[in-house]
Amino acid sequence: MRQLIIARKDLNMGPGKLAAQVAHAAMAFLTTEVRNSVWSFSGDDDSGNTERIYYVHIPNDIFQGWIKGAFTKTVCEAKNRTQLLKAKIIAEELGLVEGRDFFLIKDNCLTDLEPEEEYTDANGEVHGCTLTCIGFRPLEDEIAWKISKKFQLYK
Repeated sequence: MRQLIIARKDLNMGPGKLAAQVAHAAMAFLTTEVRNSVWSFSGDDDSGNTERIYYVHIPNDIFQGWIKGAFTKTVCEAKNRTQLLKAKIIAEELGLVEGRDFFLIKDNCLTDLEPEEEYTDANGEVHGCTLTCIGFRPLEDEIAWKISKKFQLYK
């Protein structure tokens, strides 16, 4: 198994920004599982902090083949936004679902990047953002290859 991440090359992100965006893409499937996890209350610890125990669902194939395995990641480059979105189309044609199997990573444009689009948050405030990466949950190599063969390794 491998986790595939595709980052846009045309944004000319600096090394730190690129690392942060790829890290967001790598963590997206795990953080989604944590956010959707079931928790139970276990009481206060000695310092007065409330503790919770979280039960996170990780499919057995991912746990055995990736988390307990080599933890392999492949980072590829997309020439631009259009090419990055082609990875989304390929993924959907393979039956993968956004928000479960892959995640579009958008930067809030607070530092290096200029916004390409806008969104309205839960408070009704409008913010700018830019699509930087697509990150996949760990996939069987055969499936990851069907997506990544259209892209080169990030250089």
